[in-house]
Amino acid sequence: MYAHTLPKVKICLAIQLYCQSSTSMALANTAFFSSSFALRRSRVSGLGFVPQLSPCEPLTVLPVRYKCSEPALAFSSKKNILHASTDGLNAVDSTSLKFDRDADYVPMPIVLIDQDSDSDATIVQLSFGDRLGALIDTMKALKDLGLDVSKGTVATEGSVKQTKLFITRLDTGRKVEDPDMLERIRLTIINNLLKYHPESSAQLAMGEAFGIKAPEKKLDVDIATHVQVKEDGPKRSLLYIETADRPGLLVEIIKVIADINIDVESAEIDTEGLVAKDKFHVSYRGAALNTSLSQVLVNCLRYYLRRPETDIDSY
Repeated sequence: MYAHTLPKVKICLAIQLYCQSSTSMALANTAFFSSSFALRRSRVSGLGFVPQLSPCEPLTVLPVRYKCSEPALAFSSKKNILHASTDGLNAVDSTSLKFDRDADYVPMPIVLIDQDSDSDATIVQLSFGDRLGALIDTMKALKDLGLDVSKGTVATEGSVKQTKLFITRLDTGRKVEDPDMLERIRLTIINNLLKYHPESSAQLAMGEAFGIKAPEKKLDVDIATHVQVKEDGPKRSLLYIETADRPGLLVEIIKVIADINIDVESAEIDTEGLVAKDKFHVSYRGAALNTSLSQVLVNCLRYYLRRPETDIDSY
């Protein structure tokens, strides 16, 4: 009796293992095929829909059907495991999950000063991954500069929290126009970022300037510096500058521009890690810069930015 039963059990178990292996391979191939349509930042707990067979259940292989209107893939940075999800099958909203990251991962610190988007206020946008707090100390430091934070907004884009502060002068209620004050705003915010998030100093040029921790890798100024002047209508031109960041950079740039008798109408000052990426709307006597004047401006800025130790009057 037992001699006739044992082979059947082995056959059933072998069929089960073969079926599960084949189904898993099919699902994996489906997931890779889906990846050609779209990639989404989402995490799931696992496949979780492989059919299970009991040891002696009749063998019936059915096609696996599921919605694939929004296929998604997510990879773990620590394990080579592929997770796939589709709508209705273990799908989880991406904002409620995070990617696995190394313990020493430090997000990119970004401070953006926008003078164009709002006619009544200077907008300062600050992001440092999802590590920013309420920024109460930062707003207090801005108030000590004679400024008022009229309102603020917080938005989450992926895993990055972006905070916007709308700043005006306490005495006039108007936006900040003084380049020196704009630079003080920038340095005050970065200083507070370094104070409460000292790990950011490794990615900020100000880390060394404020005596926190110098970046391990420094930019080659000659390679990092790019200056361009583009058309922006008949009455103004767009000056784009990208260079290695340092304290006082904004004031120095505007002084060089002013020395050539070029007017700065508005600016966007972007501090992204070790790099400063600034945009200025400039004009000359109420008109856009011609080709010759644009070249003079570019040459002066390149000469000065690539040699920060050079006396500004020497060009």
